[in-house]
Amino acid sequence: MQPLKKIHEPELAGPFPPDLHDMRHLWLKGLLLLVWALVSFVAMFFARDLQSFVVLGWPLGYWIAAQGAVLMFIAIVVAYCGAMNRFERQDAARAAALTAERAKPHG
Repeated sequence: MQPLKKIHEPELAGPFPPDLHDMRHLWLKGLLLLVWALVSFVAMFFARDLQSFVVLGWPLGYWIAAQGAVLMFIAIVVAYCGAMNRFERQDAARAAALTAERAKPHG
C-alpha cells in the first residue's frame, strides 16, 4: 500500500513580515490617531464656544459636529493611503538597489 499523496493546499497568510511595521509606519499611525482624537474629542469639547460663529446660516459647532468629523476621517484615510504608497515605493526602490548591488560581479 502506497502512502497517500498530499494534495497541494494553498498557503495561508502568515504573520506580517517584521519590516511591515517599522518606525515610519508606527509614527504615521500614531500621528493620524492623534489627529483623529483631537478632531473627535477636543473639537467637540469646544463646540459650545464655536456656536457664536455662523457659517452659511448655521453655527460653526454644528458644521464641525455634522460634517467636520466625517471629512477629517476621509482626509486621514487619504493621507494614510498616500503615505503607505510612498513607503512602498521607497521600499521597492531600496530592494531594487540591493538586488542590483548583489547582482554586480565582484572583481
